[in-house]
Amino acid sequence: MSDYLALWTFVVFMVSTPGPANMLLMGSGAQHGFIKCVNFMLGLASGKIVLNIAIPLGLGLVIGKYPLGTTIFVYVSAGYMSWLALKGWNNHKKPPSELKPLTYIHGTLVHPMSPKAWVMSLLAYSQFGPEFNGFFEERMLIPASFLIGQLVFHSLWCFSGVILKTTIGSNGLLNRCLIIITILVVLWALFYGFSMR
Repeated sequence: MSDYLALWTFVVFMVSTPGPANMLLMGSGAQHGFIKCVNFMLGLASGKIVLNIAIPLGLGLVIGKYPLGTTIFVYVSAGYMSWLALKGWNNHKKPPSELKPLTYIHGTLVHPMSPKAWVMSLLAYSQFGPEFNGFFEERMLIPASFLIGQLVFHSLWCFSGVILKTTIGSNGLLNRCLIIITILVVLWALFYGFSMR
């Protein structure tokens, strides 16, 4: 039980802190409201499950063998997440009928392309995986813990965007400030990903 509590503490700390996915959710919540972001949140959760299953099956080792590929991957991931953030740059100028929230498919790619998500998963398996009894338990508890954490904290980040919009009002300044902050977090994750190599 203490091993699971240690894992859960780690998951809560990692999933609740600012990262590309959480900042995208805050911006989307401010632009579209909570309900229209549910598909994007489900995509985020699905992508993280796939990553958490693929890493212990050897994906982390394959990526680690090709440093040039890893470098390209990190820049592509930063470009993708910045593109997602910038999709809403002029949303405040559009009528509500023309606003298009981020989709399930957009969400599925965020965690597999996020250096922070990779670090979280690799640390979870290396630090907590050996404490669990057997292959099956390890491969179930770690992804399930991240899934529960995501459902709770991603929802809170999205809802905080809704609260910001309700408090400050819908305007270009809020919209663009959240986008700039998201891109800064993506760049931080890019730097963090390189510093961990």
